Amino acid sequence: MNNHCFKYVAFGDPLRQIRLEEITLPPIAPGRIRVSMIAVPVNPSDLIPVTGAYSHRIRLPAIVGYEGVGRVVDAYESYPSLIGKRVLPVRSVGTWQTYVDCDPTLAVPVPDHIDDWAACRAYINPLSALTMLERWPVEGKNVLLCGAGSMCSELLGRWAIKSGAAKVQGIFRSEARIPRLVESGIEPISISDPISVGLAAKRADVTFDALGGLVGSSVLRQMLPGTSFIGYGLLSGESISAPDARANYYRFHLRDNLADMSPAVWQTQFHRIWDRLNETPLSPVTAFPFGRWREALQQSAKPGCPKSALTFKSDL
Repeated sequence: MNNHCFKYVAFGDPLRQIRLEEITLPPIAPGRIRVSMIAVPVNPSDLIPVTGAYSHRIRLPAIVGYEGVGRVVDAYESYPSLIGKRVLPVRSVGTWQTYVDCDPTLAVPVPDHIDDWAACRAYINPLSALTMLERWPVEGKNVLLCGAGSMCSELLGRWAIKSGAAKVQGIFRSEARIPRLVESGIEPISISDPISVGLAAKRADVTFDALGGLVGSSVLRQMLPGTSFIGYGLLSGESISAPDARANYYRFHLRDNLADMSPAVWQTQFHRIWDRLNETPLSPVTAFPFGRWREALQQSAKPGCPKSALTFKSDL
């Protein structure tokens, strides 16, 4: 049996560096389960590492992808009950491949009422949003979202409103995002309107920034003393620079919260996420068979386009 995997051996432009390879699938290792992948999303968090932004913590060659959904097709001795179950094979090697072998204690079972398109996106963004809102509570506060077109930002906005935020505003780049933001209860602010961006920054009690770069730095500089700025992404490809900032500046990396998390606590987090996702209308997905991965990456780079996903099964 063969395995198709998306590998990169050097850092740079993902369209140039990612290679689709076919290799022989080795026997399953002791204590592991084997998952036949169904679908994986194309996230900035999957592609930014390929550029070399986090080269200090990545050993090459590497396989792309941090999340996705699949079905267990093999299990070593102690886990036969998992065969046939849909799971998230996360916190293992890259998910952009037809088969992923993973630790069964960390594989997250997917409830029947969660469809594949929600399940394949249930890890990075939902868990990040949930964790940030618990660490920086927003009840009664004005919340500003930088990079409001992203899935994580939308979840932060929707869930902040449910948590009792006084107001949620979102800085967007593409006009196509406006209807979705309004439907989510997020007041849209154009990235091209620096006056409105500045006013929102001065009024914000908490800012969640996915952009970094010039916009994130500008917002941080204009926030008032005693407020909180949480940087959790670098969609701009540039870091924050605001040495004169008066707000409290924090960096959030989901992986820092996982290192000491036991499997039991890990699984409990998803019981909470499933309930929230069941009540949250996610943005639409455009599916591409994995052989058309270049088209999927090109669409994901276009502002305002639906989320891209790669499929590994012909029935999707």
